[in-house]
Amino acid sequence: MIDAIRERFPVEREIDKILTRKMHRRAGLSFQLPSLDDLVTATTAMISARVGYPVTLGRARWLSGGASKLQVAFDLRWRGPDGGAEAVVLTPMVMRMETAASVTESSRRREFEVLQLVDGIIPAPKTYWVDSDAEFLPYPGLIYGFASGVAKPSGDAAKVTGLGQNYGPELRAKLVPQFIGMLATLHQIPASQFAALPSFQVPQVGSNESIIKQVNTARRIWEEDRLEEEPVMELVHRWLISNAPPLDHVSLVHGDYRSGNFLFDEESGAITAWLDWEGAVLGDRHQDLTYVTMPIFRHVAEDGQTVLMSGMGTAEELFDRYKTVSHLGVDPERLRYFGIFNRYLVAVLLLAASARAAQVAGTHQDVLLNHVAGLGYIALDDLLDSFRKVVA
Repeated sequence: MIDAIRERFPVEREIDKILTRKMHRRAGLSFQLPSLDDLVTATTAMISARVGYPVTLGRARWLSGGASKLQVAFDLRWRGPDGGAEAVVLTPMVMRMETAASVTESSRRREFEVLQLVDGIIPAPKTYWVDSDAEFLPYPGLIYGFASGVAKPSGDAAKVTGLGQNYGPELRAKLVPQFIGMLATLHQIPASQFAALPSFQVPQVGSNESIIKQVNTARRIWEEDRLEEEPVMELVHRWLISNAPPLDHVSLVHGDYRSGNFLFDEESGAITAWLDWEGAVLGDRHQDLTYVTMPIFRHVAEDGQTVLMSGMGTAEELFDRYKTVSHLGVDPERLRYFGIFNRYLVAVLLLAASARAAQVAGTHQDVLLNHVAGLGYIALDDLLDSFRKVVA
């Protein structure tokens, strides 16, 4: 089965490795949540091996949130990044580890490389070490610095991963320029720096190979994980392949750029860290631009009429601001294409990956995954409606 799907839907080498590993895991035992003590022991051994001397972990605790990865926060007692400190340095860190299955099967190696690349370019957690083949941890994981800030205003009603997040007029005015400015900065990282991403395939301007492989990745996940067939998924896949636009500029694409995926200081309104880089790719900036406008991340403003994308502004306002600060341009045809692509991807992740991960008890978030899998039918309806408008 694996060989047949790989042949039909070619993807990047590292992605193929991750998806193949997922399928082999499925033949094993269901996910067993490690104890906090066991993870502390494994993380201590991993870091000690990386720095070359014994370290200790203190104040270890589970971190809530997230539907894909398991996270433990702790304070590391060590000699510091250069290893030369005579006094003990105390650094707050986070261990982020895969489970047996998740909403998004992704590469810790790629996530590690991306976080290292964007360090100092836009706010993101500082990375330290990666255990990409689970040499020490039960599953592949990485260690990054603890980032301060909140994901939503205090006192706000609970929402799942920022869905329909409302920041309010005052905070919104502070966040919007940063939200768009950082996206423009990300997309303008020079191609010469992509050599720091050896786990990524660097696409060529004028080629559509990158987006075709992304479409194939989504289709491969659909074939491997779906619990039932949906004919529209075949039609949309064919259209996405046939209409894949050639790149006009190669950008580092976050892949999940939206409300709920950044931390901010509530008093100043300053964005302190962008999170969830596991879906990052080298490709077309319009992928991020249209993801910001996905219906699931929208809400109606205080006037009862204006629809705010990711709680930030109307699509026209955000695109105009992006064009001004990026000088890259926004192409309506590419927006239409990637609007369909992102809807297709979300339907795959909800109806297939989430549902399958919950069915095989592959994660610590089975209840949440069953919930978001149900949202997949709303996503499928939105995909079908948008697809009809584009092909009409």
